[in-house]
Amino acid sequence: MMEALMKGLAERGHQVDVVTHFKTKSTNPNYREIILENILGSAVNNLTAKEILYFGSMNIERLTYMAGLKLCELMEQPRLQEIIKNPPKNPPYDLVITELFAGHCYLAFGRHLKVPMIGMMSSPFHDWAAHQIGVPDETSYVPNIFSGYSQQMTFWERLINTITIRYLQMQMDYYTNLQTEIVKRSFGIDATINDLFKNLSLVLVNSHHSMHGIRPFPQSVVEVGGLHLTNDIDPLAPEVQKWLDESKHGCIYFTFGSMVRIETFSKELMEAFYKAFEKIAPVRVLMKVAKKEELLPGLPKNVMTQSWFSQIPILKHKNTRVFITHGGLMGTTESIFCGVPMIGIPLFGDQKVNIQNYVKRKVAISLGSIHEVTEEKLTNALETILKDPSYTTNVKKLSQLFVDRPQTAMDTATYWVEYVIKHGNILQSPAIHLPWWQKSLLDIYGALLLAIIITLYLIILVLRGLKYIYQRNFGDSDNKKKTSKSKKYN
Repeated sequence: MMEALMKGLAERGHQVDVVTHFKTKSTNPNYREIILENILGSAVNNLTAKEILYFGSMNIERLTYMAGLKLCELMEQPRLQEIIKNPPKNPPYDLVITELFAGHCYLAFGRHLKVPMIGMMSSPFHDWAAHQIGVPDETSYVPNIFSGYSQQMTFWERLINTITIRYLQMQMDYYTNLQTEIVKRSFGIDATINDLFKNLSLVLVNSHHSMHGIRPFPQSVVEVGGLHLTNDIDPLAPEVQKWLDESKHGCIYFTFGSMVRIETFSKELMEAFYKAFEKIAPVRVLMKVAKKEELLPGLPKNVMTQSWFSQIPILKHKNTRVFITHGGLMGTTESIFCGVPMIGIPLFGDQKVNIQNYVKRKVAISLGSIHEVTEEKLTNALETILKDPSYTTNVKKLSQLFVDRPQTAMDTATYWVEYVIKHGNILQSPAIHLPWWQKSLLDIYGALLLAIIITLYLIILVLRGLKYIYQRNFGDSDNKKKTSKSKKYN
């Protein structure tokens, strides 16, 4: 997503410097890469089943360390220190764009260089950052991204959702504020992470209302789901093109993304895959395998493997019937864009919630976690989607909603980036400058409650006063009348 935007800006004539771990094939003279080599190590095609289990069990503390504090330590690398101490002068930078997840220390670049900051979220909006960006916390109908709830929640779901979001916010605030020491050491800036968020002019979010529901965003938050769906796509290899063209009964596409090595999973799981694929023949399968030499022997004849596939051309092919996926947002967005139903096997992070969302929209079937996958469940899921046309119909309808917009995600993103460059920090919500109790109107509700209490108290005082006056003026005469009446009867 980030790479697509940077290249898009370079094509529009902007000089773009990208700090990255991975060198790309770009030949655009406006696009310059500042490579941080051999620092974090490559995760591409390199995560094993054991490492996946580790990622899947991360709590907030470990997450903010691995994806936050650890990344912030890169600030002390010579290439980044050179930018901090000797930024370009001719021309100078006029904007900084950074990923917004847990490495919030990089927001200090905006203040240091005295330029606007733009944040990008490669997932749907992070609930823990809502109060820092001025996004309303509508926990009554906006579920947190880890819950899997729909927007029609029961009382208990709303209660759990509200508590969870508040807890996430407190946890993230505490652990990300540990990065302030690195900010002070690297930039000489004495500021909290919340202070640095106030320099943020715009946030681009990888979501779209057709897929993720409706929620209130201020003008400074723009949805650009599908930003990575550009025309710059590698064509299919000739043997893959031939395989798909000859798949007259249909083809299944199976990948766990660019990071996970399928071949490292257990023998029992791989055998379950093999048997399920064998049962659906003559339907064919394309399966991404990073290291074929490590793959379990006995691969069925209707399965082709390669270490890399050009994914969108496969999903767009007329013979592709089903996409078996771990539920990553990029890949599932491509599947919806191309109108292909899915079978989900979530591994970690937001993947479970993504798949649950698609299941509710009846464009996917979930097999549960990787430990719950069996030959029978996979075979049943494949046969259901292959035989039930409603899944394909539903995903094509969703695809139409996703692509029906006034301009492409790329055009939307570049427009607002250039708007910020021209006009500066004018989109920012005033809510970020208010304490939480003012944003929640607790002072107003408190004042109204106090006014009601005082009014009721005054009414009670008046009634007591009237009662006292009545008793004083008319009480004796009433008693005399009662006495005279009693004598008369006696």
